Amino acid sequence: MTATQIRQAFLDFFASKGHVIVPSAPIVIKNDPTLMFTNAGMNQFKSIFLGEEAAKFPRAVDTQRCLRVSGKHNDLEEVGIDTYHHTMFEMLGNWSFGDYFKKEAIAWSWELLTEVYKLPKDRLYVTYFEGDEKEKLEKDTEALNLWKTFVDEANILPGNKKDNFWEMGETGPCGPCSEIHYDSRPDNERALVSGATLVNADHDQVIEIWNLVFMQFNRLKDKSLQPLPAQHVDTGMGFERLVRVLQGKTSNYDTDVFQPLIKFITIKSDSRVEYGSNLKADIAKRVIADHIRAIAFTIADGQLPASTGAGYVIRRILRRAVRYGYDRLGFQKPFLYTLIPLLANEFKDVFPIVETQKEFIAKVIFEEEMSFFRTLSSGKNLFLQFIQGTIFKNDQFSSEYYTQYEKNIIPGKFAFELSDTYGFPIDLTELMAREEGFSVDMESFNDALQAQKSRSRAATAIDTGDWVIVKDDDTVEFTGYDETESIAHVVKYRKVTAKGKEQYQIVLDKTPFYAESGGQVGDKGELVFPDGEVIEVTDTKKENGLIIHYVDKIPDDVEDALTAIVEPQQRHSTESNHSATHLLHAAMKQVLGSHVNQKGSLVNAEYLRFDFSHFAKVTDEEIAQIEAIVNEKVRENIPLKEERGVAYQTAITSGVTALFGEKYGDFVRVITFDDQFSKELCGGTHVKATGQIGFFKIIAESAVAAGVRRIEAITGIAAENYINEQSKLVQQLKELLKNPKDLSKSVESLLDENNRLKKEIEKSILEKSSGLKNELAEKAELINGINFIAQKVQLPNADAIKNLAYQVKDIVSDLFLVLAADIDGKPSLTVMIAENIVKDKNLNAGTIVRELAKEIKGGGGGQPFFATAGGSDVSGLEKALEKAKIFVG
Repeated sequence: MTATQIRQAFLDFFASKGHVIVPSAPIVIKNDPTLMFTNAGMNQFKSIFLGEEAAKFPRAVDTQRCLRVSGKHNDLEEVGIDTYHHTMFEMLGNWSFGDYFKKEAIAWSWELLTEVYKLPKDRLYVTYFEGDEKEKLEKDTEALNLWKTFVDEANILPGNKKDNFWEMGETGPCGPCSEIHYDSRPDNERALVSGATLVNADHDQVIEIWNLVFMQFNRLKDKSLQPLPAQHVDTGMGFERLVRVLQGKTSNYDTDVFQPLIKFITIKSDSRVEYGSNLKADIAKRVIADHIRAIAFTIADGQLPASTGAGYVIRRILRRAVRYGYDRLGFQKPFLYTLIPLLANEFKDVFPIVETQKEFIAKVIFEEEMSFFRTLSSGKNLFLQFIQGTIFKNDQFSSEYYTQYEKNIIPGKFAFELSDTYGFPIDLTELMAREEGFSVDMESFNDALQAQKSRSRAATAIDTGDWVIVKDDDTVEFTGYDETESIAHVVKYRKVTAKGKEQYQIVLDKTPFYAESGGQVGDKGELVFPDGEVIEVTDTKKENGLIIHYVDKIPDDVEDALTAIVEPQQRHSTESNHSATHLLHAAMKQVLGSHVNQKGSLVNAEYLRFDFSHFAKVTDEEIAQIEAIVNEKVRENIPLKEERGVAYQTAITSGVTALFGEKYGDFVRVITFDDQFSKELCGGTHVKATGQIGFFKIIAESAVAAGVRRIEAITGIAAENYINEQSKLVQQLKELLKNPKDLSKSVESLLDENNRLKKEIEKSILEKSSGLKNELAEKAELINGINFIAQKVQLPNADAIKNLAYQVKDIVSDLFLVLAADIDGKPSLTVMIAENIVKDKNLNAGTIVRELAKEIKGGGGGQPFFATAGGSDVSGLEKALEKAKIFVG
């Protein structure tokens, strides 16, 4: 069976058992602060398992694209080294939401594996939870007895809590699970060693392919367990592993999931070494084939490479792939982007999102590769500057690293900076260090690495208490589209601690507060309780389908009705900016082209920020056109057309704009400002008519990432204030320039005069250095046939000193010149040696200046006949000049 057939057989089998086939959720997680990426098939159903959302159907089946770059067996630096772990992978899953349980889940899994896929039964091993006395958890005898009806008892194995008890997190739904493992070893090996002894022992040919999770309990904050009101089934089967098993391969990378990519990489690489003939090259090809999938799908789902957060994870994955291609396959220029058409075609029938954006994705990857090649070059240059000592011209490195530099040690903190900032692999740093006679302080490198991980964990750590249930009703109604004030009851609340600050989260049965989503910030306001107590709502967020109100305190009595009031001015300003964003999007499509698509946004009361796909700077003329179109629509006072509960496919067919990376439900909300102009799927709040926006003004345009630009704009009062400030600034300039008739021409004249004066100053400096050359020539001291000059000079910059050195060289033969200078409080040394002296006396200016720089606590380097150095200790200049004589004496 091909991979495509294997995937379809799974979906068809469970569809025949009454499961609804659901689409994959985006790989990038939104509205869940505990996750960056979808890392398991259950993520999109999390709110159902938590009891915060009702299931639309009792049974479901899907293939979910997932991303794992940390955790058990999934460290990024290990992917590609072995044959069965990945960053991006597909998780095949079937789900029961309070419907069937262990009996059906076990029977159907066995039926699919042995009757549909026809796997040999004696190669399959199953596990069950053996219980845990410490946790007071009983053995899962129900699963054990069910397995006995299908499987030989020798192939049924007990498993501990680590392997066979699944938990969503520190708290929440959990329960025992049964893993299914497959032994793909040759028969002769199986005869010698039983596969039962290799289950969960990290054997690369005895691997887990499916996990059946039986959600029975809810883990509370105090670690106790309580039975769930409804029991669920959550299964996950690694698609790539299943294909490997069914195709009789010993590696996931040998299957038709990866081989087209690997063959393409082989053909394009310098060596063209066939896959399977060179382990180092094979690992590089596996890394690239794996990583390009993760990179492409996350970009398609809306997460661009960046320097922080989820974007940084993607950048790390991309740079790791580039490094392997660069170091082992000879790719000296961007290459990853060329894989996108092939990848898009491979997935077009199951995940068409890459096919529909392949040009954009390829462009983003190309620019990231280009950037990294430049960064890699910068890292190498920085490394060489350290070895040569010239890095100590920079105050950042002067004293902290100098002691280790003198001992030929690369400080671990410096090696970590090369790795973290420049993507420079530590093994490459160690290799280059050894070639230069240096070693790397790996202990302090690991300390720096651990410190970064600790900071990252601390920055994201949230201590969440158990929900206190006030009202046993999970229905939550959002009223904010129609009102900003509602009578409501508290459904539940809990205490949370983040970054040392304690707050409370409140869920109401009815709320006008908009929860942060789709770029629009959450509402602020107040909750007014019956006794008159008023509690401020500092933020509103969405979490797994719930609208969460953040407050700093909770009244003693929360059972009676309260009044939830949104802060009206903030809401109005935010709505104006949000509606203006829709108008902006439509205007940009008119002016820049239909390729413009939203890639991110921020809408708050102060301004709007809109990121969009475009590959060139938006010109001033284009910005003026866009502004004119938006303001024309504002003046037209177009009424809002809002449609709720529209069938998704109906909306798409009508030509509505939908955003890549968003997961839309079966029914959507459509926001229209003129059917012929702006029509988008949107869950945010908006003005009732465009005239309420007042005025629209773009205040900034910039690049965000490869192929992505950003526009920032303001509306209403903020725009009015901005125009007034600009007008005031222009008036002040006029007054300073004595109210010229032509302000622009007057400023231009001022700049010309400034440039003229700069040139006069430069000329004066050159004349001064020319005058010094004769003075220095007269001070030449003949030593061993060398005209030795070592003097301190007063010149304002390094260029002037260099110019002076060359002038002296022109009039003094057999020269050995050392110049010292104090430039704005920083010491500078320059060494100039005549070429004949370099050759005859075997002298090297670069070596000499590095030795002299020790006196000023610095370093330097250069060519054999000319070199410079800097440092941090001005008082050492005289000693450096005295020391220079030993090289000619």
